[in-house]
Amino acid sequence: MNANYILSRSVPSINDLQFLEDRLYEFNSGQTGQDDGQLFGFFIRNEQDEIVAGCCGWTWAHACQIQSLWVHSSWRRHGYGRILLESAENEARERNCKVILIGSYSFQASMFYQKCGYELAWQLNDFPPGHQHSYLVKRFAETEHG
Repeated sequence: MNANYILSRSVPSINDLQFLEDRLYEFNSGQTGQDDGQLFGFFIRNEQDEIVAGCCGWTWAHACQIQSLWVHSSWRRHGYGRILLESAENEARERNCKVILIGSYSFQASMFYQKCGYELAWQLNDFPPGHQHSYLVKRFAETEHG
């Protein structure tokens, strides 16, 4: 180990986080030979152009991960979550993905995703304490790809 290093502690900036993401992407691409990664985002805005719902994630190597899907509490139960989820799924299909992964806490939307065809792939109990964190997966049939 190099003895001439400086360890700093800080709240990471957007640039710091992007730096780490870029380095991990470079490593992963080098290891797999897959460098087709792309981000995506879909947003629903109200009449004042404020975001009231959104979904973002990435596709890479025929896989998709939805990192965030959120709907403002007063806009929930009106189909906006489904619109966003279907938009992400359509984007994944267009990019020839075979699988989508999404994480959800037990107090969030696990049941919603299951109603939309996602299967529970893995669950960690008591994370955070008293709750579960789940990963849900949806696989596309080969015939769904153009």
